[in-house]
Amino acid sequence: MTIKTPSTQKTADTESKLSDSKATEVENHPFEPVLPANATVMMMGTFPPTADKWAMSFHYPNFYNDMWRIYGGVFFDDADYFRVGDEKRFDPERIRDFMFERGIASCPTVKQAIRETGNASDKNLTVVTPVNLDIILPQVQKVKTLFTTGGKATEVLLGLLDEPIAKSKHPKTNQRMDYPYQWQNDEQTTEVNNLTLYRLPSTSRAYPLSLDKKVAAYKAFFERVGKL
Repeated sequence: MTIKTPSTQKTADTESKLSDSKATEVENHPFEPVLPANATVMMMGTFPPTADKWAMSFHYPNFYNDMWRIYGGVFFDDADYFRVGDEKRFDPERIRDFMFERGIASCPTVKQAIRETGNASDKNLTVVTPVNLDIILPQVQKVKTLFTTGGKATEVLLGLLDEPIAKSKHPKTNQRMDYPYQWQNDEQTTEVNNLTLYRLPSTSRAYPLSLDKKVAAYKAFFERVGKL
């Protein structure tokens, strides 16, 4: 997959994606990024499931996605820490408050996409418009580490770099690499931080890894970046 940066993406590219797609409905990502000014790390996924699968109006909204169980297990030794009682939903305000307190940002890599099969599968997601890091990074100037939650998000981010990186050299799960992003807008006057990109396990139940092992992987990451 070839991803164009927002400043160079041409109308023709978008039209080509639309004409080549089995589906024609372009969806906007429904959730705004969470960008604490004190954030030093930023979580970057792709696209949420369709609204009928949401248990809340917040990032990773499907109750059966393990993201917030992992955060509960990592930081509080309790997979149900962010759960609302016995209900099948998590508490978005509690999650948001925690992220601001701990300095963890969350920003999707995809602003607009087409679901080729109508579900949340990254495999069948056509990226129409990727994230504009020229807009996001200045809002979280302390961020030095990006981490993705799967292969598609990693692929999208690496597609934003000036120098292409062969897919064979993309980081595998639980690996990291330098992320030499350069401003696409010549009007930017500050320098981009020396960024590092980590790829962590997908939190989808479809990913063949137990919850305990996912918690262990995320815990090792947060320890490495000084959040634990």
